[in-house]
Amino acid sequence: MTRVIAVSNLKGGSAKTTTTAALGWELARLGKVVVLVDVDGQGHLAESFGIEAMALKKTIADLFLGTTSLRDVLIQIKDNPNLALIPSNLTLATLEPQLIYMVGRENKLKRIVQPLREGGQVDFVLIDCPPSVGIYTVNAFAAADEVLIPMTAEFFALTGVSMLLQQLDQVRLGLEHKITVTGVVPTRVTHTNNAREVIEQAKIKIPVPFFSSIPESVAVREATIAGQVVTEYAPGNPAALAYHQVALEVLNGKTES
Repeated sequence: MTRVIAVSNLKGGSAKTTTTAALGWELARLGKVVVLVDVDGQGHLAESFGIEAMALKKTIADLFLGTTSLRDVLIQIKDNPNLALIPSNLTLATLEPQLIYMVGRENKLKRIVQPLREGGQVDFVLIDCPPSVGIYTVNAFAAADEVLIPMTAEFFALTGVSMLLQQLDQVRLGLEHKITVTGVVPTRVTHTNNAREVIEQAKIKIPVPFFSSIPESVAVREATIAGQVVTEYAPGNPAALAYHQVALEVLNGKTES
């Protein structure tokens, strides 16, 4: 059964795209068939794999408009045969005013993703969401079964997660959609008392599971520049090992206490 997971945080800088790319890569390495979907108009998910987003002739924007097929947009990720990408770029941002007036606008992505659920060939669909409340975030929530929340280990991040949980409640009510929260992935965690206190407070205030923490690492930024995910760029790096652990936890349904 295909698991469709929206990776979301309404606060920018939460390592949302990094988490989507690294988690997708690791799940694919573990033998699962994974499709990554980018609904953030910045197109950073494609760039994470060394693909120049603005050079793409067909993106998810064409699927929202219904002018092309899923097969024509899907990109196979090199060096990882189990991983594919439905990319985005700034074209998606320019489409938003049109989308607002379309009939059934909240369920456009749900219909795009539906063929990936059919046939039992895809194990995971991971949706990289924009860091805001908008039509694409609502589409992602409507299309997904679960939400995974990357959260930086800083006090202001707690507010972003709380806002996200409120938005999910509205989606559940307004769209009558039983979406669940898979859990929180603490990201960019430093070896400081402040970071430890933030995570401890988050576990008290946010009643959802918590996954293994991803340590702050310069290798993550270097990997992005190199057009690779950190688990490919520096597989022995602590951040890469942590993302591998998170992938195992997502697979097995086990999180930190």
